[in-house]
Amino acid sequence: MKEEEYVNMGLRVGLEIHQQLNTEHKLFCKCPTILKDEKPQIIIERKLRPTQSELGEIDPAALFEYRRGRKHIYEVYEDATCLVELDEEPPHELNPEALEIALKIALMLKAKPVDEVHVMRKIVIDGSNTTGFQRTAIIALDGEIEDEEGNIEVKTICLEEEAARKIEEKEDKVVYRLDRLGIPLIEIATTPNIKTPSQAKRVALKIGQIMRATGKVKRGIGTIRQDLNISIRDGARVEIKGVQELNLIPKIIENEVQRQRELLKIRDELVRRGLKSEEIKNEFIDVTDIFKETESKIILRKLRNGGRVYALKLPKFKGLLGWEIQPNRRLATEMSERAKFWARVGGIIHTDELPKYGITRKEMDELKMKLKANEMDAIVIVVDDEKKCIEALKAVADRAREALKGVPEETRAINPDGTTHYSRPMPGAARMYPETDVRPIVLTKEYLDKLRRELPEHPEETIRRYIENYKLSRKLAEEMLNSPRRMLFEKMVNEINVDPTLIASTLEYTLNMLKREGKNIEKIRDNHLKDIFKLIAKNSISKEAVPDILRWIADHPEKTVNEVVKELGLRKMTREEIERIVKIKIEENMNILKNRKEKAFGIIMGIVMREVKGKADGKTVNEIVREIIKKKLKTIQEN
Repeated sequence: MKEEEYVNMGLRVGLEIHQQLNTEHKLFCKCPTILKDEKPQIIIERKLRPTQSELGEIDPAALFEYRRGRKHIYEVYEDATCLVELDEEPPHELNPEALEIALKIALMLKAKPVDEVHVMRKIVIDGSNTTGFQRTAIIALDGEIEDEEGNIEVKTICLEEEAARKIEEKEDKVVYRLDRLGIPLIEIATTPNIKTPSQAKRVALKIGQIMRATGKVKRGIGTIRQDLNISIRDGARVEIKGVQELNLIPKIIENEVQRQRELLKIRDELVRRGLKSEEIKNEFIDVTDIFKETESKIILRKLRNGGRVYALKLPKFKGLLGWEIQPNRRLATEMSERAKFWARVGGIIHTDELPKYGITRKEMDELKMKLKANEMDAIVIVVDDEKKCIEALKAVADRAREALKGVPEETRAINPDGTTHYSRPMPGAARMYPETDVRPIVLTKEYLDKLRRELPEHPEETIRRYIENYKLSRKLAEEMLNSPRRMLFEKMVNEINVDPTLIASTLEYTLNMLKREGKNIEKIRDNHLKDIFKLIAKNSISKEAVPDILRWIADHPEKTVNEVVKELGLRKMTREEIERIVKIKIEENMNILKNRKEKAFGIIMGIVMREVKGKADGKTVNEIVREIIKKKLKTIQEN
């Protein structure tokens, strides 16, 4: 779909970017911000329950999680967790280092810091916070990101605590590890004024660049997450949570736009068929007798374990349950997800896909007769114990009523292919209330002025400096800006007299090439890279030797660079040694030179480079080959 089509359909996207800060301590205690791999020392089991807010309301997302009835198991490390994470001790003062980093990011986003930082509690009852809430504080408002399609307002910037990390999830329990709980997290939320998928990616990239410019954010999988709020005209706001790959953002938006467009078409078709909401009734019929002699293995397996078969008629839904709304996902897929989440059943079966699963045409006819379904009706069946069947079909009926309205507001999670699935209801307004255990922090003018003087270089200024001072191409400058090895690049460029383009291309291209080859580049340490470039600066090795040296070090990390150079015989050749090899190779290929003359250069150059591989600079070899060929051709002509 073309970019202007997204604008015409009223696409609106808002970003919420969550980034872990690389501080010494957690946000409300002195525990380190490290993740552990070894076996935890303590295991704790709990079950959370929702409560009414001060207004007497219960958050629907919290109620949803409670109704799932799961236990929460917490793995605890003595050196990465304290009583604050266990909710056995009040939070300490808000981490000043985290506040300073977050405020610097806010100022770089041109946001206005608040007068006082007040910590709030945001209800979270999926178990990822032992308290049942997340502590969060607004630190700045009304920032801005410049973009070629129009500047995007940054609505709020918050400082909050990271949730525990999920280790295992089963039907009746979730296992969390508390080492991550409490790590400082900055949340940056834009207004929903992003108009195209490509603009969303650009804005997310620019925000990421600004955060990384501080040098104080964590890197790696799981340290940054992007939530997308997406809607189109006549659709509804849908929140898609947990996007970790920047390149996946456009695909997710494209798929959600398709989903909302198709749901609106389904709505229009239901309206055309004259369906009224009250026609979708919570009438769940036990149809187990129809399937007593069934050949369906899915149904038989449940019946043998004491299960029942229940059915729900969906008036005028024929053909719509199988309607594709995202790649390989249909309206029935969404109904099935609701049934799974609310009733913990295996899924649903519907008449749009029958006969299938061993269910016969005769069983279908008996099913339609028992439910008094006509030709335009669809039927959904669920096989499980009676209570689960009824809960599942209630969820299906609710989703069918939503189909008549169009697009339901909800929270969704991503699938690996960029499609999404139902996660939970959209959180309500009753989920925020004041945190009484942490005192407000006044942001004085003197403090903010000090932070403004300490702001790091803006990403666009960094790119400009890389191009002007280091002579990097625009593409390589941008890649270096976003590289996790950026600080190493800066350090080596300032310390070693080597072409910055060689350093940057080695860090970005050569190392990634070796990774694609299957080499463990994590074993290549910073000192290895520095020693290689120092040898190049001394003219001891050629730049062509770099890939071979790094490849060897990845397999033998205990070796020094000098040892590798000696073992591989990669000492740089002198000009006289290169000249001798060139003369030999020209003599061996004199027929080619006589027949092709100047055009023989490429062939002879390739032959020589294979001979001197890694031991001579390509530019020097080029000069020598041209010089000797020119002399040789002159001699041939004179004779």
